[in-house]
Amino acid sequence: MFGLFGNPVKKLEKEYKAKLTEAMQAQRSGDIQGYARLNSEAEAILGRLEEAKKSK
Repeated sequence: MFGLFGNPVKKLEKEYKAKLTEAMQAQRSGDIQGYARLNSEAEAILGRLEEAKKSK
C-alpha cells in the first residue's frame, strides 16, 4: 500500500547521483562555473537526502 507513494530517499539518491554526474561532465568540458553551480545544487540535494533519512 505504501508503495504507491514511492520512496523519497531513493528518489533523492538518484537525483543526487545524476546531478554529480552532470557536474563532472561540465568540469571535464571546461565549464568551471557550470560545475560550481551544479555541485552546489548537488549539495542542496544531499542536505535534503540527509533530512529524509533522519525522518525515516
